[in-house]
Amino acid sequence: GSPLNEVVDTACKVAAYDIPVLITGESGSGKELVARAIHYGSSRGEGSFVVENCGAVPDELLESELFGHKRGAFTGAYSEHIGLFQQADGGTIFLDEVGETSRSFQVKLLRVLQEGEVRSVGTTRSRRVDVRVISATNSNLEDDIQRGRFRKDLFYRLNVVPIQLPPLRERADDIPQLVVHFIEKYNKRLNKKIEGMSDEAMQLLRAWPWPGNIRELENLMERIILFADGPRIEAKDVPEGVRGGMQGLAVAIPEGLC
Repeated sequence: GSPLNEVVDTACKVAAYDIPVLITGESGSGKELVARAIHYGSSRGEGSFVVENCGAVPDELLESELFGHKRGAFTGAYSEHIGLFQQADGGTIFLDEVGETSRSFQVKLLRVLQEGEVRSVGTTRSRRVDVRVISATNSNLEDDIQRGRFRKDLFYRLNVVPIQLPPLRERADDIPQLVVHFIEKYNKRLNKKIEGMSDEAMQLLRAWPWPGNIRELENLMERIILFADGPRIEAKDVPEGVRGGMQGLAVAIPEGLC
């Protein structure tokens, strides 16, 4: 079976229990998809599923994004802002790239998890929130703890159930299924009528090591479907970089791009 089956089994089991989950895996490997599956498979499935990418936002902004702020709390705070934790009350919050947060922010996050309360920036009052936290990281948090970049106590809070997501290159058997999914998605979106993919084209996709994981496959499929003429995707429709196979790979995709 696919290494993903184990992930799906764990996700289904853990969905029923209201405990924090930490999903680890390379960028683009589908961590948010797993988080969504856990949310919709849980008793909170009717509630909100709220996403925050912690790596993309500076500290002070992240705090007001997640916990809210009152009007005038800082320059530019012209109106009150309800934070994502409050918006997710009764549902799930997904904190992506949690390893990118600063230690001072980690203290605040830990307090929310321990007390089940958030305090908006600029207020002294706390509000109870009932939120399940699923977090994700593509860095090794145990290493970050050793280096003093991540708090051990927060790690134990978030990492109650760890789910390790294998990269796509270790899951070649999942590629046909993903291809079918993306053909359906982009047929609708691009108003195309692609019916499938030739064996030869599929072999090319299975042989490619997908440094950008599922995200890279999806981008590629969108491009192929956009330009494909026939009812089926043929080998000639697959971009040259992927057809060239393994050579060119190291050159084609600079480190850190994905």
